[in-house]
Amino acid sequence: MPIWIPKLIVFAAAIATVAIRAPHARRSRTVAVVSDRKGRLERAMLTITIIGFVVPLVWVFSARAFAFAEYEPRPFLLAAGGALVVAGLWLFYRSHADLGRNWSPTLQVREHHELITRGVYRRVRHPMYTALFLYSLGQFLVLPNWVAGPAYLVAFGMLFPFRLRAEERMMLDEFGPDYVNYMARTKRLLPGVW
Repeated sequence: MPIWIPKLIVFAAAIATVAIRAPHARRSRTVAVVSDRKGRLERAMLTITIIGFVVPLVWVFSARAFAFAEYEPRPFLLAAGGALVVAGLWLFYRSHADLGRNWSPTLQVREHHELITRGVYRRVRHPMYTALFLYSLGQFLVLPNWVAGPAYLVAFGMLFPFRLRAEERMMLDEFGPDYVNYMARTKRLLPGVW
């Protein structure tokens, strides 16, 4: 299988990710921040996650980057990974759309912030994290390189436990009993599982 196929999938997925997030990022800059819990750990973890997102793109555009870690692309892994990437991108889009003006790139509460419990948030509290796990796992399967392939999965996996605890604490502080009730009827990442 030609190497340009996984490179094209990884590049197109990265472009789609940025295209989905860009309008929400622009809009979020226009809504005042009421509470900001972005500390040094959050900044460090976000930096690691961004590096993990960029490493596969370095592999895409460089003939030599991480060449020592390459292996032959496998059609089954490419198909399975591609399906996970598409599922992750769809859920990434839906979670942004459902959050609307309540989306923030970090641990922030915005002016007139609402607790969103509709759409993909009806059964899962953190569908955007589910989306990013699907995307990064798919990228790992698509990308035939032992360094660049798992880079985003490892980086996001490091951010996730810190972010999840801090975000749930922030939501409990902001929405109190409403968030407690929401937690009681939803799961964190997978409906009916966890």
